[in-house]
Amino acid sequence: MVEGFFNAMNEFWSQLGSVIETFGVVDLFDIIVVAFLLYNTILLVRETRAMQLVKGIAVVLVVYLIASRLNMITLNFIITTVLQWGIVALAIVFQPELRRALEQVGRSRITGIGRLGGESADQAGLAARIAMIDAVAESARVLSATRTGALMVLERQTMLGDVMTTGAVIDAEPGVPLITNIFYPNTPLHDGAMILRAGRIYAAGCFLPLSQNDEIGRELGTRHRAALGMSEVSDAVVVVVSEETGAISVALEGKLQRNLSSQNLIKLLTARLIGQDERGGKKRAFWRKPT
Repeated sequence: MVEGFFNAMNEFWSQLGSVIETFGVVDLFDIIVVAFLLYNTILLVRETRAMQLVKGIAVVLVVYLIASRLNMITLNFIITTVLQWGIVALAIVFQPELRRALEQVGRSRITGIGRLGGESADQAGLAARIAMIDAVAESARVLSATRTGALMVLERQTMLGDVMTTGAVIDAEPGVPLITNIFYPNTPLHDGAMILRAGRIYAAGCFLPLSQNDEIGRELGTRHRAALGMSEVSDAVVVVVSEETGAISVALEGKLQRNLSSQNLIKLLTARLIGQDERGGKKRAFWRKPT
């Protein structure tokens, strides 16, 4: 028995040595790429319904390996058939998750080279976005005080042209009077969402996709579900003002941050849209209107 163990170890080290001798730069690159893809796949499915799917597939594969090793013909046939047709079914059932994953890949640093949009580093664009953030934060404060419902979508890398077509194009500089007037009750555009692009109000009265997440609390209404739905299918930052409570919330990456103050809203928007360092050390009042 001991002799068999040493023979197995000698064979293992012999095979390992032959692999190391033939190991090259291409093999190293191959391993790095596979590790990178696996790591990012785990990040994409983590804390989503797809994570439970991955666990289920892993269990099925383990059972399949056991059935194959024990030559369990019937169970092996059933699992093989399920896996063949299951891929098509999974693509249909988990279409939202697949779309979100592909959009995140499209928003990567590599594919984002040359994209101007909401994260341009030029000084004129930076000043426009700072003014937009101040206007949005102050408008949210005013709307919160009067308990006026509002839904503001700040576009980042994912282009929202298909959403903008559902509303009215405005293309104006953001200002507190204009924003609060758009969401004033009984006005034509107050029920829809406002889309802000590259420091300007681009459209208003737009319709957003509602979140299909069953774990959303029943206390959240259609406006909050629309904000979460928009954040699930894009990288946009969505600001929501509750009509019932006046609370200010932000939907980002499928999650909702609630009960924010104007100052906290400015910090969050600054960090997500321009970065704290780019804004500079100048003290800037959050009530200052854009010039």
